Amino acid sequence: MNRIGITIGDPAGVGPELILRIYNNFRNDTAYLIYGEEKTLLEAADLLGVDFHYEKVHGAERVDSPGVYLLDLNISERPVPQPSVSSGKVAVAYLARAVVDAVCGHIEGLLTMPINKFWATRAGFSYPGQTEYLAQATNTTDYAMVMYSDRIRVVLLTTHVPLRDVPSAVKREKVLSKLNLIFREFKRLFGEEPTVGVLGLNPHAGEMGDMGREDVEEILPAIEEMKNKGYKVEGPLVPDTAFLRIDDFDLFLCMYHDQGLIPFKLLAFKEGVNLTIGIPFPRTSPDHGTAYEIAWKGLADPTPSLKALELLEKLVHNLKR
Repeated sequence: MNRIGITIGDPAGVGPELILRIYNNFRNDTAYLIYGEEKTLLEAADLLGVDFHYEKVHGAERVDSPGVYLLDLNISERPVPQPSVSSGKVAVAYLARAVVDAVCGHIEGLLTMPINKFWATRAGFSYPGQTEYLAQATNTTDYAMVMYSDRIRVVLLTTHVPLRDVPSAVKREKVLSKLNLIFREFKRLFGEEPTVGVLGLNPHAGEMGDMGREDVEEILPAIEEMKNKGYKVEGPLVPDTAFLRIDDFDLFLCMYHDQGLIPFKLLAFKEGVNLTIGIPFPRTSPDHGTAYEIAWKGLADPTPSLKALELLEKLVHNLKR
């Protein structure tokens, strides 16, 4: 039996609705533990007309058979809070509780619904995002976000870094570390070795050093070292044409946030999944935010969440092979 945890995210956002929208896709042979406010999820079930059945538990260690379980901390004063410090506190509290259970082995994979960084920070959350929190909580220093879809997969060398600081962060050792992580984790999680395309940093991938030295002095040496070890890696690719070769690569390593996220969201916005690699357990999340503007109107598209759940179930299964 697989044990999957699902966090509610920010209850003022689309997270509660998305949990209810994917509820009917839960497998009969799996235990799903939802970390969230009971009153909020019942309100979402009523909004969507979903017949929501579950068993309340006080701890994940008590889940010993397939089914749907709910761990309710009863934090929120209202079933549907406004975007606020209160909603940020709820999001952070359930994330923290679920991560403890994952670290202790009570759940084998984690699907996190979106939180809002502004309100989470004001509720005491001191991390750029959920990925960084997961890394800290699991004492992991070598990790990455994979933007994942069937059509395109992207890993970022740098994540939430101002653009002006990116060139100084592009170092041979960092590129090597990220490539080693990618090959190691894809072998562990998927049982296969990917073909990786590495994008250059500068226009025209630096034009052999005439338009920036990072491509020839930092990125290329790392690629050559990996090639010499037998890994399937190519680059530095010219950034403005790299994604025209989408069928040639299983995954792209991009130097900064928008270099990878703009093409990914153009090609896979309605099915994009955020996969964290490097931490001890699989974690996925729909690749979008809290969407306050459409929350609690019955408009949220469940496709990214369903894709995130399907990928998580696959990875939990793979790790048991």
